[in-house]
Amino acid sequence: MNIWARIGYGAVIALFSQTFLLQQVQAQETDSAALIAIIDAVEKGWEQADGRPFRQHFLDFEGARYIESGGQNAGLKDLIEHHVEPEGDALDSLELNFSNVETHVEGDFAWAIADVEVKAIVKRDQREIHNRGHETFLFRRVSGDWKVVHTHSSSRPVKQDSAIPQGSLDVRRPWNGCCRAEDRTGALE
Repeated sequence: MNIWARIGYGAVIALFSQTFLLQQVQAQETDSAALIAIIDAVEKGWEQADGRPFRQHFLDFEGARYIESGGQNAGLKDLIEHHVEPEGDALDSLELNFSNVETHVEGDFAWAIADVEVKAIVKRDQREIHNRGHETFLFRRVSGDWKVVHTHSSSRPVKQDSAIPQGSLDVRRPWNGCCRAEDRTGALE
């Protein structure tokens, strides 16, 4: 084989390799956009006390658990009927904000990590809730669609006198405040 044939074959292989890598990058961007769209829908569902986005985007399976600041819901029905929908009756002006969302995709499994901020007023006593923390979403691709299979959220009250930048650890408190009862207050009591 002469040198020109080898160069031609090398160019074809390089072209196919670049095309394959480009397709992989585009698929990753498409998957990431789909995950973020689901997180946006879930955010709106919480704010509007609407279970529909959860029914659409969560995988309903035996053994599912959704954890929030030490509490948990066992199964999708429990999450919707005992947490999402009742909060419309319990809270005024619920604002939920997921920010700094990072997505990671590995085949048919993905996860997202986000900063979360919750603001609301408890109707029964007009108490203000203002918490910040983090949320993890686990996803599985089922029949071509991404479904949430687990969430874990942890937050604590924002203190006016000790504002810590979101995404930072508060090194002024032992164990980052994880073990004191007053720091384990749920985001949405």
